[in-house]
Amino acid sequence: MSIENEEIHFSERIGWLRAAVLGANDGIVSTSSLVVGIAAAQSGRSDILLAAVAGLVAGAMSVAAGEYVSVSSQADTEAADLEREKFELANFPDEELEELTDIYVKRGLDVALAHQVADQLMAHNALEAHARDELGLVEINKARPIQAALSSAASFTIGAALPVLLVTFAPMENIITIISISSLIFLALLGAIAAKAGGASILKGATRVSFWSALAMALTAGVGYIFGVSV
Repeated sequence: MSIENEEIHFSERIGWLRAAVLGANDGIVSTSSLVVGIAAAQSGRSDILLAAVAGLVAGAMSVAAGEYVSVSSQADTEAADLEREKFELANFPDEELEELTDIYVKRGLDVALAHQVADQLMAHNALEAHARDELGLVEINKARPIQAALSSAASFTIGAALPVLLVTFAPMENIITIISISSLIFLALLGAIAAKAGGASILKGATRVSFWSALAMALTAGVGYIFGVSV
């Protein structure tokens, strides 16, 4: 009885994982920093809550649009490279065969074997062979603008909802402390989960996210105190 051993590669998750982590992290950091900054300016609960909700909506739309535009640019570049490769394969097949052969030689095959491999791969699917081995374009890393946009928007909303809920129910006299500590805990968990999903060090991921997020909130709180005193 044979047992199939299915390998799990973390790179297969890179498309949605990067966008989701970025969105959730941005949602928590930006909204918490906004809340802390406004609270430091001695604002009331209604003003803070309004700013937090506005930040949630605007931020979710912003990250979605940003991800869609940036990943679409990547997709356009990939498509242009493939079109150029199609033209070269149609008009210069011998040169393209030699180019693929050289690639395999540089990877360690002798010339005869490299030429044989290149010839067979081009006979099977020339564009796929050149896309993978010449351009470095593979399916798991393919640009997916809509997936990136939706992942970022959804994760940003979830991340930003946490400080919004805290503003709604936390006592105002301790709002800055509660938001800051809770947000850092959320962010540390996010960093740990993202690291686990990506096969990286959990401690390193949690520490990295917490440090930069604490710095962002501290700077925003400082601005709030300055303008609060000025008013």
